[in-house]
Amino acid sequence: MSLPAVLLAVGSTPSPSPSGTTPPAVPTIQDAQESATQAASWVEQNWSTWLAIGLKVLLILVIAAVLRVAIRRAITKLIDRMNRTVQAVDGTAIGGLLVNVERRRQRSQAIGSVLRSVASFVIMGTAALMILSAFQINLAPLLASAGVAGVAIGFGARNLVTDFLSGVFMILEDQYGVGDSIDAGVASGEVIEVGLRVTKLRGDSGEIWYVRNGEIKRIGNLSQGWATAGVDVTVRSCEDLDKVKATIDEVAERMSKEEPWNELLWGPIEVLGLDSVLLDSMVVRVSAKTMPGKSLTVERELRWRIKRAFDAADIPIVGRAPLTLEEESTADPTAGMAAPSVYANTTSPQAQAATPLTPPSVTK
Repeated sequence: MSLPAVLLAVGSTPSPSPSGTTPPAVPTIQDAQESATQAASWVEQNWSTWLAIGLKVLLILVIAAVLRVAIRRAITKLIDRMNRTVQAVDGTAIGGLLVNVERRRQRSQAIGSVLRSVASFVIMGTAALMILSAFQINLAPLLASAGVAGVAIGFGARNLVTDFLSGVFMILEDQYGVGDSIDAGVASGEVIEVGLRVTKLRGDSGEIWYVRNGEIKRIGNLSQGWATAGVDVTVRSCEDLDKVKATIDEVAERMSKEEPWNELLWGPIEVLGLDSVLLDSMVVRVSAKTMPGKSLTVERELRWRIKRAFDAADIPIVGRAPLTLEEESTADPTAGMAAPSVYANTTSPQAQAATPLTPPSVTK
């Protein structure tokens, strides 16, 4: 036998494995070709579906982004136009009376922020659901889970939700704004900031109150419309009413023509008449419509002028007529004491007559 034949016979005989198992089969080129053919066939069958889904998702994202930008820009332009209108009125006579620039600015910014947030949430939320639907994902379990989670979160954070919703409606309805003097029940003062959750008030003593919007059950706005200044003038019951009314009318006419009271008074100062009549005094009621928040200022000035006018007209503002020196020296100090009663003496005829009769004793 030749040497090449021996070598061929040795190479063709497999060597025994130490463990006695057969070695793993090595993939051949034919197997790789078959796998590549299958992958190419699968890609060829599904590439159109992938392309359609990708284009659909891309179209949804583009439309959502464009719509979001357009709506936010429109809201911003609307808010800017509102601010420019307020700034154009500012500085004029009617603007100083009816327009508060800071109040309108904060209100418009809050409304714009709420509208932009709502628009973004609705648009992006709808786009997300449409994208999931494009991937053929069943949205029913997701929506049910989101509903349950929303109810749980809303129940746990109900105070926060209540504050937020109350703040939104307060701003949209313009119940109050910066610069208004309000009575919110839990606190009262001047509004210095209006937020979606908390309202800041400056109290009369300078303190700052942080009031949650959800805690405000009723609001008394003292800065909207007009206010009423009322003054009660107490004079002696023996005074001449015509003289008193003429003196007050003269004060009212002079005050209505002077600055700055002619701007603070939104109506004539009127003598309404007698508010009460007593044995030694009577009360005359004086009233006038004023600018909101200026009633106390007008009342103080009106009292000041009425007092000076009454002093000049010799009309004392007292509860009763004062005693003179002679009356004080001759007055009997016991005049205000009650006379002793005859019934205080048990031996007096009156006391004996008022004593109940005792039954006579029975003698045997």
